[in-house]
Amino acid sequence: MTESAVKVDRLEKTLGSNTVLRGISFEARSGEIFGLLGPNGAGKTTTLRVICTLLAPDAGSVEVLGFDTRLVPREVRRRVGVVTAEIGVYPRLTARENIAYFAELSGVADGDIDRRVDAVLDRLDMRDYARQRAESLSSGQKQKVAIARAIVHDPPVLMFDEPTSNLDVLASREIRQFMVEAKGRGKCVIFSTHVLHDAERLCDRVTIIHQGRVVASGTTAEVRGGYQDLEDSFLSLVEAAR
Repeated sequence: MTESAVKVDRLEKTLGSNTVLRGISFEARSGEIFGLLGPNGAGKTTTLRVICTLLAPDAGSVEVLGFDTRLVPREVRRRVGVVTAEIGVYPRLTARENIAYFAELSGVADGDIDRRVDAVLDRLDMRDYARQRAESLSSGQKQKVAIARAIVHDPPVLMFDEPTSNLDVLASREIRQFMVEAKGRGKCVIFSTHVLHDAERLCDRVTIIHQGRVVASGTTAEVRGGYQDLEDSFLSLVEAAR
């Protein structure tokens, strides 16, 4: 049986006066692309922020490879890499400096940082602009920097939060190809999106959330059911949950 990498159990979270998550549960496994789907405002980003320890749950629990996010957040952060639509690279640092900084934050030993940075620069074909300031890079190049800093510590869990929303067709395709490659290397890949066409092509299993609640979970085929495509099923499920 495929190893469960991320377990979310009855997770609740309120931000200000807004109850964002209302007891959601799901599991994402190693060696798969798991889709966390829902319309804007459904709670997808909040869920990912809890998984990577940026937010603490109000109730319920989250475990990453057996480590509880509240009890041992540092161990969780060592095992997770996150790529978001808001790329957020430091503009005055070079691509290489951005990656090295995150390697240090992720606990990579000082003597191993250069080797790790060189490895991801080669893997993502970034040598040509590694020493350019991030402010001078294209959107696609910046997104590669974001991926590189997310994987420099070789985490077993990768999370992509709407990673292609600001990219052109070619850059978006590179992101999708990278997710498939990561899955092939045994990583757990969590892909948060409202682009159902991408989810249907990429995801092994999906969970759909709406207004902070799970409305469907299963393999992509199971959730699609008798509908022609995942988008039709999604629209039906969301409408029924209103």
